[in-house]
Amino acid sequence: MDVNGTVKDVFDRVAKKQKQYHSVSQFVTDRVCEEITVTLIQILLNNDGAEPGSMFTDLRHKLESLLRIIQLQGTEKEMNTSLTKFEKLLEKSYHPDISRACRSIDFDINAINKMIVHYLYRQGMFEIGDCLVKEAEVELEREVRSQYLELHRLNESMKHKDIEPWMRWLSANSEKLKQNGPKLEMRLLSLKFCELRREGKLSEALAYAKTHFREYGSQQMVVVSRLVTSLLWADENLEKSPYKELFSSIDWDTITEEMTKEYYSLLDQPCKSPLAVALSAGFKSLPTLLKLVRVMGLKREEWEAMKQIPVAVELGDEFQFHSIFVCPVNRDVSSEENPPMMMPCRHVICKESIMRLSKNASRRFKCPYCPAQTSAALCRQLYF
Repeated sequence: MDVNGTVKDVFDRVAKKQKQYHSVSQFVTDRVCEEITVTLIQILLNNDGAEPGSMFTDLRHKLESLLRIIQLQGTEKEMNTSLTKFEKLLEKSYHPDISRACRSIDFDINAINKMIVHYLYRQGMFEIGDCLVKEAEVELEREVRSQYLELHRLNESMKHKDIEPWMRWLSANSEKLKQNGPKLEMRLLSLKFCELRREGKLSEALAYAKTHFREYGSQQMVVVSRLVTSLLWADENLEKSPYKELFSSIDWDTITEEMTKEYYSLLDQPCKSPLAVALSAGFKSLPTLLKLVRVMGLKREEWEAMKQIPVAVELGDEFQFHSIFVCPVNRDVSSEENPPMMMPCRHVICKESIMRLSKNASRRFKCPYCPAQTSAALCRQLYF
């Protein structure tokens, strides 16, 4: 059963009930305000000489007939019932106490603060980041802030459909970018051309192509040809034209993301914030850890003392940053306690397999994959 799907369905029903209740209560509130306003105006004007007391009596009768208390109470009861069911479903579907999966770890506070500062700078929250740097005395390289600030300004220009700042950046870093530079320049120019095309400025788009596409014609002939010939199609037929896919693949958000990745790559930094990656990995591993603690019935002391969990935590390829080694003999994944070891014959197995084959390094043994004989002392640890 898809737990997340079930929770979402129930949440949608609760949200629908809330909207219905809000609609009814808002209608009643608006009418009450309207009747009170009318009565106050009548009292102030008092054109017919009526007593204010009689006007308030009339107002009370109107409000009594207007306020659909029973309907409001019924709608509120339905909403509260839905909320109660949703709360019970959350408690049943998700573990309410995630602290059971937590362990006491000596964190590097400066490293964590540095991750937070980098995240804040990535989000453009420079004042908050500067405040944390000052108060927590975070040690950062001098150029870090200026680099993030430059990227923020470059991406801000894209929000205003201005590619010139990025074009200047590509030109200034052309030697470092090598072959990728012209491709990115063409992507930006294509983006600007498509924007003019979408706005129906066909003559301006043609003039723009003549001015900027010429030097890229030899390298990007196919792209240039398709962009220019798209001008032959009327605006209303563009969605049905052979160029629909071309235009749908060239949008401001996509190319801004491409340029951002290139910027980080040039700085030898990851595209995703280390803080975001760490939190995402924690979220994905949490259900497995909670289930492990529950099934094994581990006490706090046992959980704290465990050096390696007995089950695999699958996080997906997006969290695989380093190569791993799986021993071909016992199929175990290498670890700090069981590292990969290379024999003189250049075959590699894990340390535990070597200890098992050599009877705890007490005798020579044969390589599992070739006739070579060796000893544990001659095996060398490999580092990935």
